[in-house]
Amino acid sequence: MFNKILIANRGEIACRVIKTARKMGIGTVAIYSDADKHALHVEMADEAVHIGPPPANQSYIVIDKVMDAIRQTGAQAVHPGYGFLSENAKFAEALEAEGVVFVGPPKGAIEAMGDKITSKKIAQEADVSTVPGYMGLIEDADEAVKISQQIGYPVMIKASAGGGGKGMRIAWNDEEAREGFQSSKNEAANSFGDDRIFIEKFVTQPRHIEIQVLCDTHGNGIYLGERECSIQRRNQKVVEEAPSPFLDEATRRAMGEQAVALAKAVGYASAGTVEFIVDGDKNFYFLEMNTRLQVEHPVTELITGVDLVEQMIRVAAGEPLSITQDDVKLTGWAIENRLYAEDPYRNFLPSIGRLTRYRPPQEVAAGPLLENGKWQGDAPSGETAVRNDTGVYEGGEISMYYDPMIAKLCTWAPTREQAIEAMRVALDSFEVEGIGHNLPFLSAVMDHPKFVSGDMTTAFIAEEYPDGFNGVELPEGDLRRIAASCAAMHRVAEIRRTRVSGRMDNHERKVGKRWVVTLQGQEYAVQVNADRDGATVKFEGGAALRVSSDWTPGDQLAVLDVNGSPLVLKVGKISGGFRIRNRGADLKVHVRRPRAAELAKLMPEKLPPDTSKMLLCPMPGLIVKIDVEVGQEVQEGQALCTVEAMKMENILRAERRGVVSKINAGPGDSLAVDDVIMEFE
Repeated sequence: MFNKILIANRGEIACRVIKTARKMGIGTVAIYSDADKHALHVEMADEAVHIGPPPANQSYIVIDKVMDAIRQTGAQAVHPGYGFLSENAKFAEALEAEGVVFVGPPKGAIEAMGDKITSKKIAQEADVSTVPGYMGLIEDADEAVKISQQIGYPVMIKASAGGGGKGMRIAWNDEEAREGFQSSKNEAANSFGDDRIFIEKFVTQPRHIEIQVLCDTHGNGIYLGERECSIQRRNQKVVEEAPSPFLDEATRRAMGEQAVALAKAVGYASAGTVEFIVDGDKNFYFLEMNTRLQVEHPVTELITGVDLVEQMIRVAAGEPLSITQDDVKLTGWAIENRLYAEDPYRNFLPSIGRLTRYRPPQEVAAGPLLENGKWQGDAPSGETAVRNDTGVYEGGEISMYYDPMIAKLCTWAPTREQAIEAMRVALDSFEVEGIGHNLPFLSAVMDHPKFVSGDMTTAFIAEEYPDGFNGVELPEGDLRRIAASCAAMHRVAEIRRTRVSGRMDNHERKVGKRWVVTLQGQEYAVQVNADRDGATVKFEGGAALRVSSDWTPGDQLAVLDVNGSPLVLKVGKISGGFRIRNRGADLKVHVRRPRAAELAKLMPEKLPPDTSKMLLCPMPGLIVKIDVEVGQEVQEGQALCTVEAMKMENILRAERRGVVSKINAGPGDSLAVDDVIMEFE
């Protein structure tokens, strides 16, 4: 076994590999750019080597710099994680020449299956059903449009060396094919150093289901079930689960056996993933093979008890698999939510900055366990597990140079319903401040009827949130639970205020029982009767809720019991009440005395400033190009400019007809959120 492994990556996946290496007694080496000098993976590793400036194409994907770090530290093997150099055959070749082991598949398998164009051709030759598309190299935008017309719109424009949604666009017409080709080509060059593009038919109602395979160098290969990855936004997975609520055992076996056969055909050895598109009749079509560890691998680990990183390291060390197909048993259900630094209220545009507060829910271990590769019985009924794979910490910065993922929050339970409920509570308990993030959206998905039923496709977000995400309207029952909780919490805060020392004589503060709670446009008159164990909140009309909690003023997380059911609230202070966040809703809750509530209704509402004639920068980023001039008339939907952030190019378009009166920024300018790019007459 190796004594020292270098992790050629950053962020949460580097931290994930370090955890397993530490468990195995293997020393670790981290590499870092200027932007990651104080990153968590650098702190966790036994050694760390600086490799260059923040941009990945000047640090993390420069093979020579990584090789220098290997020589400096004497690392015997390299784990590439995902992204960056993980599917780069030249990197694997450089390691082989240096006598360093690559913790991944042979370079021949990377070349054969890691390249999406080549893998499609191999699949076709092996009589594997594939999605219609053009596998050759595409020279320019004109050829891309011609090919798209031949295939038939809509089409998917993809980077051959791509991954994680980078260099990927859907085009519904010639104009979008032209624009998408150029943007995909630019993103592919910047992210992967490879700008080759291919085009395939975009199947509009598919489910995205992938099979995890594990092969060794002794000819053994197994599959470890499937992962449902249908909930995607901009072709990037957001929610994953294992197993899929859609597959039956026969389909699972057929997909698994085909995936293993495909892996063996190219001499694969390591963990890998074969992705399929599955239609409503359970027909499946090979999409691509990822010759690396997947982002969403934790859900497979949670239902199988297999540490995939450990297995990759053991295979790389030449050990045969200790697990047979008969040993693989899917136990319980696991769900993963990807927490991204992106603002759901601004159409999920990237958000960067400092994490002023970062408090994940407490991790809880449970689920199936393997001992010496053999099952040790079923998981105990009723147990749940919480796992959070992350690479950040409170006070750290989310950089504009890398992928915006903050963490992968996972829950496991014996049933899907229990796993979903555990995830709801975990999301409510996750505290993140300082940046925009998608926690509210994830909470909304966990409560969405389509997700709860398991009846979703890759079009889920586009169909259910066509106008973007604008928050959640909570039902009446939830509003009453929150209103009762806030009334009880407000009473606790009022009592504390009465105990402030140094009061003037004859100015003693009395805490009343009657309050009016307003939230989400609703008003509730309540009476709070408290005792040592909590408070009974009685609503006008007779209904009452019993609230108990150990919350104290200043706590930003309130864990309450309301009529015997748990309720977790994120709590912020506002004048006359609280800012409450729960289940995807962001509420201003005011708790006032009855007379104050009457007067509050007479106060005029403060209106936001009019920015309807301005184009505001929706996220921190760099202006790539300006597509219009002063005095030019623009039409609805016309491209105005392109802003690059988090390695993604975002085209900003006109919302309505108008005439450009002023342009305040140009190519190369770095802008903050809400900076005015241009103005209109």
